[in-house]
Amino acid sequence: MSPIEVARKLAGFGKTEEACRAYVLALAAIPGPDPDEKMEAAMYILQFEGEYRAAYTAFLELYRDGHYKEDAWNIMTEAFYLPNEKLLRSRYENNVKQLRKYPYLFRNDFPEFEELPIKFYPFDDSSYVPYDAGAERFEDMMDPGEQVIHRNFFKNLENPLLAEEVYSQYELEYLNDNVRHSEYVGRENHIYLHYKSWGEFCSYLQVLNFRKLLIDKKLVFLIEDEISRYPIDFEAQYGIDYSTFPIKPLGIREMNRLIWHTQLSYHNGGDFFNEVFDGHPNILSYMPVMNEDMEKTMEDLRATLDDARSVQEIMEVFNNGEWDNLDMIRELYLMRDRTDKDIMVAICFRSKMYLNTLDPAARIVPAIFFQPHFGYNHVLLRGDDMGRAVMSSEQYETVRKSAVFRKFKYIKSFTPMRRITTSYGASIRFMWGSHQASLEEDDIFPVADEIVDRLLLRGYLVDEEQRALRDGVIVRFEDAKLNPAATFHALAEFLDVPYAESMTKCTLMGVTTNAMLDQEVYGFDTAAVYKTYDEFCCDAERCWLEYFLRDAYEYYGYDFQYYDGGPVDEERVLGWLEHFDKIDYYLLESNRAYHIDAVKKLRKEKAEAGEAVEYTATVEEEAEESLAEFMQIVKDRRERLARILLKGLKFVNEQGRPLKFMPKLELDPALLEQPLYH
Repeated sequence: MSPIEVARKLAGFGKTEEACRAYVLALAAIPGPDPDEKMEAAMYILQFEGEYRAAYTAFLELYRDGHYKEDAWNIMTEAFYLPNEKLLRSRYENNVKQLRKYPYLFRNDFPEFEELPIKFYPFDDSSYVPYDAGAERFEDMMDPGEQVIHRNFFKNLENPLLAEEVYSQYELEYLNDNVRHSEYVGRENHIYLHYKSWGEFCSYLQVLNFRKLLIDKKLVFLIEDEISRYPIDFEAQYGIDYSTFPIKPLGIREMNRLIWHTQLSYHNGGDFFNEVFDGHPNILSYMPVMNEDMEKTMEDLRATLDDARSVQEIMEVFNNGEWDNLDMIRELYLMRDRTDKDIMVAICFRSKMYLNTLDPAARIVPAIFFQPHFGYNHVLLRGDDMGRAVMSSEQYETVRKSAVFRKFKYIKSFTPMRRITTSYGASIRFMWGSHQASLEEDDIFPVADEIVDRLLLRGYLVDEEQRALRDGVIVRFEDAKLNPAATFHALAEFLDVPYAESMTKCTLMGVTTNAMLDQEVYGFDTAAVYKTYDEFCCDAERCWLEYFLRDAYEYYGYDFQYYDGGPVDEERVLGWLEHFDKIDYYLLESNRAYHIDAVKKLRKEKAEAGEAVEYTATVEEEAEESLAEFMQIVKDRRERLARILLKGLKFVNEQGRPLKFMPKLELDPALLEQPLYH
């Protein structure tokens, strides 16, 4: 029985709620219903108050396909437009009222509401489908408040900003919040908004809100051929000579852009990206920091501010050589409604070493470049009864709930990705080196089961409800090394900063890394691309990684180098597991030392507590027994994970919403220095 037949049967029994759900499934079926069935389903859903968005979409498709066109338009108008017309009219009239008084809009012939050439049909609380009455055409759906910056507005800061056809509320607020006042930078610095059609501009006043945007008088509206007035000579026309104003230092509340350099896993070349963005005149590059350390610093600063009884006292506390920006501390102290975000901004501005490459007279507020580390990324994965893998992460919950991330109004994120088998081998090498060093300390550091952790750390899959990652991209490490000009031009464009000369070299606090660091590979050296780390990983481990992470390989353009692309069943996976020679060696050796140390400490504690214990095994024998139990737990965990993933690579969050691939940064072919890496 087809979905439409099931729906009809349920409707015949008077089970309207179940019938509505069945009709929604019928509309989503592949192949979908024919036009008659689509109209039937949409009408039933609408009549019995089912999922209205399914009905809306069906009517829209019928109209666009030329089926029941007049009926579909009439139904959409009556059901979706007219109930919202009063709100649209009110918003339009309020905007007109504000704009009539605004000095930098040079037209005043606003049409009556009924004469507007575009109507907006609400789809939900935030999205609309514009209807061009003259062309009798529904345009693409738009959300004026979508929290994504789609353009490189700040590509060139030589002249005042000129932007075309900005109909996004979020982007308009972004420009208004991030372009500094002309009086602050000592030169003409208005935001010029050019609209090619007066009628279209007026129509969008139904879904935008200009009231707060007009307060600062930063915006200049140029309609149609008024573009010839760009840029306006404000001294000649208005008697305002901005060059007489001194440069104003940045204020805490001006800072509202965050570039979040996220961590996909370990050893993906993140330091290289930090070094490229260091020294950018429009980016404050704060050092990579453990998230818990930043939270502790913020907590200490908050307590100090709360305890101080006067400005003089707070100045005495911080005038100790550790804080260079005392003006910002004073500003922070005087804020009685200070937030975690305000405190974080002040911390980022504490030292001249982070500020000395910023352009103090820049037209825009700098973005804060922030890379918090979370140490061990703990991810949980379980299978559900639909064959999907349900993922959750303590670290991303921390970010989601973080007051800092919630208070930054504009967040762009980028995530470096390196060939997974390469970064895996590099991670094992690093952990083994850390273990060797820890043998000299009191706290032994064992190697982790990275072969499992890699399958869990799927940071390239994002939850669309996670605001901090909504406007993000994956950047391939190999692209950045082999095609740096194309990669960093594209990344600057995505992050909405100018491509600066500083991005052609690698520095730390403005000093070249060659002079600052002792490491194997410097700057744009491509050697790291071709490393295989054969001492630290074997082919069975690489096959496991490539097969179970094949979704990432395929989506982000990596060829398989070890997995042959053939069918894989449980027997083949178990065969790989039996030959995890490298990871098992490093797990055993590092954990042997760890378990021996643990047994020694436990026996010592008992002796110091006066417990008389007669041991039947040596320290080494007891440690070996414990180690064998540990390795069995490790192997059981690997098998459980493999069985979940053998059902398919379908991942959802805890609410059952599918996780989606973070987009890959696309490069301009004209800027490629050599073929793309695969």
